[in-house]
Amino acid sequence: MLPATVSQAQYTDYMHTEAFVEIAKILGLSTLLSIVGRKLQQPMIIMFLAAGIVAGPAVFGFIESYEEIELLAHIGISLLLFIVGLKLDVKLIKTTGPVAFATGVGQILFTSAIGFGLALLMGMDAISAAYVAVAMTFSSTIIIVKLLSDKREIDSLHGQIAIGFLIVQDIAAILALVLLTSLGEATAEASILSTIGMVVLKSVGLICFIALLMRFVLPWVTRKLAESQELLVLFSIAWAVSLGAGCETLGFSKEVGAFLAGVSLASTSYRESIGSRLTSLRDFLLLFFFIDLGARLDLSMAADQFGDALVLSLFVLVGNPVIVLVIMGLMGYRKRTSFLAGLTVAQISEFSLIVAALGLGLGHIADTTMGLVTLVGVITIFASTYLILYSSKLYSWLSSALSVFERDNPYRELALDQGTTMNRIDMIVMGLDNYGSELADFLVRRGKNIIGVDFDPARLETWHERGVQVRYGDIGDPETLSHLPLESAQWVVCTVSSSDLTEALLHHLQVLKFQGKVAVTAGNAQRASEYEAMGVAAVLRPYADAAEHAADALAYAMELLPDTSSWPVAIREIRIGSDSAVAGKRVAELHLRQETGASILAVSRGGEVNYAVTADQQLFPGDRIVVIGNAEQLWHAEAMFERLQSGGRNVGQGQMFDLAEIRIDESSDKVGQTLAELRFKQEFGVSVVGIRRDEHNIANPGATEKICAGDCLFVIGAKADVDHLRNRYSS
Repeated sequence: MLPATVSQAQYTDYMHTEAFVEIAKILGLSTLLSIVGRKLQQPMIIMFLAAGIVAGPAVFGFIESYEEIELLAHIGISLLLFIVGLKLDVKLIKTTGPVAFATGVGQILFTSAIGFGLALLMGMDAISAAYVAVAMTFSSTIIIVKLLSDKREIDSLHGQIAIGFLIVQDIAAILALVLLTSLGEATAEASILSTIGMVVLKSVGLICFIALLMRFVLPWVTRKLAESQELLVLFSIAWAVSLGAGCETLGFSKEVGAFLAGVSLASTSYRESIGSRLTSLRDFLLLFFFIDLGARLDLSMAADQFGDALVLSLFVLVGNPVIVLVIMGLMGYRKRTSFLAGLTVAQISEFSLIVAALGLGLGHIADTTMGLVTLVGVITIFASTYLILYSSKLYSWLSSALSVFERDNPYRELALDQGTTMNRIDMIVMGLDNYGSELADFLVRRGKNIIGVDFDPARLETWHERGVQVRYGDIGDPETLSHLPLESAQWVVCTVSSSDLTEALLHHLQVLKFQGKVAVTAGNAQRASEYEAMGVAAVLRPYADAAEHAADALAYAMELLPDTSSWPVAIREIRIGSDSAVAGKRVAELHLRQETGASILAVSRGGEVNYAVTADQQLFPGDRIVVIGNAEQLWHAEAMFERLQSGGRNVGQGQMFDLAEIRIDESSDKVGQTLAELRFKQEFGVSVVGIRRDEHNIANPGATEKICAGDCLFVIGAKADVDHLRNRYSS
């Protein structure tokens, strides 16, 4: 406690110290609970809310600096919605705009009507029932965006639709707050109508103002500031917070302003750079939002209303998703997309608590009604977090029952599948993120016919514009596989390293009796070994492959480059791709010196560097060639090495490998001979890779292994050689 007589400066310093100590306690408590939650495999959001409840009046009650915490929370919310706005693709408005508007408005109308009826049945008066109905209507944009971001589903179709109708809800919430405020400030009908009319005029003016900035000002400003990443990020934060403050001055919410700030920068080429640099700051500041929300939950008044709260919570948790399922199903979306989008409305929002608090302040509702809304908020926020985090497993359990919500022809979602089905499909590439897109690009360059599958409509549009057939879907969804032409595909390639999704894909392919080969992606050696044991045909190791290429470049190529040179020449390392036109040729066949003026200094292959390159040396894919010449000569040399083979690098049928089984009869003169004596490699050009003897399999048998009567030999080699051997032993 401070003495009775203290100066204003001393009092201010004391309050700042107390606030700092409180925040330190909050961060410490949040860290401890998060560690416990991680051990128990609980969502971080739940632990943050729990930290707020523990630190608030319900338990320890050491939080007093509500204003400081609330300020940090609002900045975090603003950054969150700013980043959401940055990710908004204007092209998607054409596809998701109608369903977002229809679902948002439809859900508001049905939820408020049903909620009003339930409240009346509980014995509430009409005013209290109306407030409860409105509170049940709104869902938490902040919580949903955070969860979808953590699951990397913001860019998915259901994520984009959910964000759309959540924004519709936020607009409705703002209008509701304006209307309630008008009711409190004026009773004349003309005054209320004029207030609403003013809101509409302000909205139109704000949108026009931002549109002009997007067209004439912001592109020039960001281009100038992009010379410094730090300055660009600082400007972005200032722009988000400033527009949020401006919107609040106009009578809107700061969250809407921050979202519009993100949208205004979404059309620039710097949005990815800005968003990636703000993610960590956003996550830290959002901690204070959940702390503030948990600390303000006063459960003492709601203890006697648990039964009513449970009924209303069940309506929000089950009824709201069902309403979305019905609307989206009627509009032509598949049941999975509708279900995942519907789960995002299975909780009430912080706006709900604000509306209830405003009604309490205006004297429209009693403390008991406020306590009821608060308890429903606690229950639904906790429960819906788990529903969204485990949405895929939940869908797999309910998939059959949800078919009633899907039309026979989900035409809107089918419209995302673009391209004509080919007679022969080399590969179906599941996942077109960074690694998947690079892989698909190289496959297309090699002349392969592929189908790309992803849940991001923007990625699908990009690949469709390149002439590649695409399908909308999720790797873990069996419905996606059932709509793919698996009977025509030779390979299914999974580029996602998630073990859960990969195992689900392998299971679904087995159920569908896929006859082709499967390739999966592993993040580490242990996972790769597990997939190989499961019988997959190929395991991709993107990190290991990239690391090996990088190590080659750093360990060998750089040793060849001199530190200093006064000669007007340069040295460049060029890697030969497997689809390069020079792959397989001898150095003499390149005519490099005659055509470009550059010369080969060395060739690095498999960690060995050959400094004495001869004209007869053959070049292979993966070789690193060190070339010397002036800038123009090196440019022409690089173009020569990177030139692709005409028509892609398709393997001719005569060069393909084949596998055959050769059975040794009891009367065969091969019985008793060793593999070395049979001379399969020397006479036929094939290798024996396995022997099946009775019920036993011998893998990679040695040269001294003797052949027994009844053995079945597995041989591999070029198709022509295997055919020759097969004909020899069948005659």
